[in-house]
Amino acid sequence: MNTQNLDYLKSNLKYFGFGERMNDELEKSIKSQKKDFKLNCEIPHFNSKMNYTLYFKKSDNTDMYFFNKYDAFLENGKLELSKEQAFYINKSNGITAKEAFNLLEGRSVHKELANKNGEKYKAWIKVDFNSPDEKGGYKLQQFSEKYGYDLEKTLSKYPIKELNDPEQKKHLLSSLEKGNVQQVVINKDGKEGKYFIEAVPQYKNINVYDHKMHTVKRQQIESGNNQNETDKKEKSTKQTETNAETEEPKKTTGRKKKLSV
Repeated sequence: MNTQNLDYLKSNLKYFGFGERMNDELEKSIKSQKKDFKLNCEIPHFNSKMNYTLYFKKSDNTDMYFFNKYDAFLENGKLELSKEQAFYINKSNGITAKEAFNLLEGRSVHKELANKNGEKYKAWIKVDFNSPDEKGGYKLQQFSEKYGYDLEKTLSKYPIKELNDPEQKKHLLSSLEKGNVQQVVINKDGKEGKYFIEAVPQYKNINVYDHKMHTVKRQQIESGNNQNETDKKEKSTKQTETNAETEEPKKTTGRKKKLSV
């Protein structure tokens, strides 16, 4: 058995978010020297669960095995809402287990991809559930940098507390790029509250939810649009008007002389 290859595959599984739960089965399968084999695992996610089937194949020329792809199946209690998709591994690059969950939930993930010539580029990807492919899954939509979605610029439109701290901002951007629904603190009408947001590159914006995951209208919390900002502007305007009314007129000798005639 090629122990170096085994260690490499173990680190690969960990990198893709499968942890060490399949390491024993992986080692047994490699020891058996099968031409190919597959491993199964289940990962719960709140009210849903993900079932994964990982495919391994032995090289025709050496004793090395390769992790080529995995099938991801999302179960959320209703068969008609369950979704399945195959994700391929290219030179140890690909979609992680958590990213697969996020994609099947309908969210978008930001990844580094490569074209047919091997040239790398970055793009947001999203599963198009309205476009089945020939393999029983769905086609993937891509939104490259040319599409014009700037996540950081989009977030700056909202009074998100985490954007004021460089480290928290970095973590927030990274989490959203992985397709996560991220909790943030937003100042609305002068009060800080907990909200959840997700990136929506297709529409060049974000979705906002309250603590019960109910949709919140973006216009209600955009900077300058909430009641607190409006009150501040109105207060400033009224104060200016009051100052103008109470300001004493400038005294001029010439005006006084004319009035005294």
